[in-house]
Amino acid sequence: MNPLEALASKSFCRVAEARQSNGNLVLLLRDGPEVFPAWLAAINAAQTTVWLENYIIQEDAVGRQFADALIAAAGRGIKCRVLYDWLGCLTRTSAKFWRELREAGAEVRCYNPPQLSNPLRWISRDHRKVLCVDGEIVFTGGLCIGHDWLGDSARGIPPWRDTAIQIRGPAVADVCAAFTDSWEAADAAPAGAADAGEKTPPPAACGQVDVSVIAGRPNSMGLYRLEQLVAEIAETSLWLTDGYFVATTVYVRALTGAARAGVDVRLLVPGSSNWPVVGALSQSAYRPLLQAGVRVFEWNGPMLHAKTAVADGCWTRIGSSNSNLASWVSNRELDVTIKDADLAAQMMALYEADIANSTEVVLRSGRLGLAKPVSSGEKKYARSRQTSAGRLLSGAIGFGNTLGASFSQRRTLGRSDSLIISGGGLLLLLLGLTGVFAPRVLAWPLAAIALWTAFGLLSHGLKLWRSDG
Repeated sequence: MNPLEALASKSFCRVAEARQSNGNLVLLLRDGPEVFPAWLAAINAAQTTVWLENYIIQEDAVGRQFADALIAAAGRGIKCRVLYDWLGCLTRTSAKFWRELREAGAEVRCYNPPQLSNPLRWISRDHRKVLCVDGEIVFTGGLCIGHDWLGDSARGIPPWRDTAIQIRGPAVADVCAAFTDSWEAADAAPAGAADAGEKTPPPAACGQVDVSVIAGRPNSMGLYRLEQLVAEIAETSLWLTDGYFVATTVYVRALTGAARAGVDVRLLVPGSSNWPVVGALSQSAYRPLLQAGVRVFEWNGPMLHAKTAVADGCWTRIGSSNSNLASWVSNRELDVTIKDADLAAQMMALYEADIANSTEVVLRSGRLGLAKPVSSGEKKYARSRQTSAGRLLSGAIGFGNTLGASFSQRRTLGRSDSLIISGGGLLLLLLGLTGVFAPRVLAWPLAAIALWTAFGLLSHGLKLWRSDG
């Protein structure tokens, strides 16, 4: 038994603040055409409860399928709960969509809409993707609900690449507990008014798999600590897939340290991100990774959205967290780690299949390049820009790190950083010229932000003072 397999229990749970259970059955699912039918079948077969929590539930043909299934379930007397993120659904889903669900008998809550009294609250998002049915079966992974994850076979557009799992067994109760925590956090009623007493008892063991549920909450950083620990103790292999990789310097050093120690470290990222700034920031981390021996691959199809890891042929992580500070620090996320050699083998086979549709990034004469030419057909997929506080936050932090490095000289910068540094210089130039020739353009927005923040702080302070009285 290697060190990772030996430690992937109590120690990992303490580091990640995870709930661990034994005796589970886990099924690996790939992409929307396989995942969505499984989700809909579970909703249609529900006997008592359906709990759905997702960052994006889009009002399109796919979202309509789920709405119809939930409405039908509520009509059968099933207790349906739907939790969506305010920002994730802001431009994708109308009030009418949610009203139809409520009128059919489903309970619907919105996570973290903006508040005048808390101007910075919007930074925290509910980025989880969870479906719990009857307290007996749960699904989680990286998939939101929308047409991008289904693709369009008639037009030759493949679905976004993503990964999910289905779980039966005692771990179901842990995922249900995580949903209940988010459900109560989204309650607009006064503290204590939520139905906190509703708990799901653990189902009986039905398999042999050890599962740990990491329910990320704002400021918990459990997964961040775990990711570093796995990189430190992996002995043979660590294969990562990430849709929005903007890692911290500490995590990059953990990965480079593993590679220098002889671990086969691989990173699979989108070849063309639907959020270009994050794609550029991901590329800025390539140089130190490649110099240390980490192999980096860029996906050639439509957006790569999966968030997975597989290490030493025995340990797997699948969930909603990206490798960036938004997921690690500010968001609600849900990830599952599985200690099982059979599932790890499936994940490694899936990874190798993904690598076959990817292009390896290499260093040539000190410059980044591709191991083979990329044809125009491989980059033909149009990207739709998504508004996301999480990606915006991670992009801003990564942008700041790169600019800081250019001043402090604390790391070597390369050609891939030139766009970010030049962009920062241009931005500062525009701000400086605006301050000289049109100071009111800067003064009014700054004054509005200062007044809003001041109001929020004063309001929050008054509430705290009254609560202690």
